[in-house]
Amino acid sequence: MYLYAQGAAGAGQPSMISALIPFVIIFVIFYLLIIMPARKKQKKHQEMLGAIKGGERVVTAGGIFGTVTRVMDDRVEMEVDKNTRIQVAKSSVSSIVPPGGESK
Repeated sequence: MYLYAQGAAGAGQPSMISALIPFVIIFVIFYLLIIMPARKKQKKHQEMLGAIKGGERVVTAGGIFGTVTRVMDDRVEMEVDKNTRIQVAKSSVSSIVPPGGESK
């Protein structure tokens, strides 16, 4: 009777692998829906920052529009108005404005 009770209790417990399968599936879905697109977007932004040249119109993360006058290692000098230049961190540049892309 004692051996039969142990066998019945052991058969009812799931194995370690079958208990981990839901967690693995959740991680794979999380990776595909969140982590992979974020990495792709970050890589595209880094490529855009590396391609900034003088004379391009850019927008900062704070919403400042300006024309790049000088590109340094970690920052960009922008002309925001006639004879008004500011330096911003290169990472704060959010996008390059395409020619003719702004409404007047």
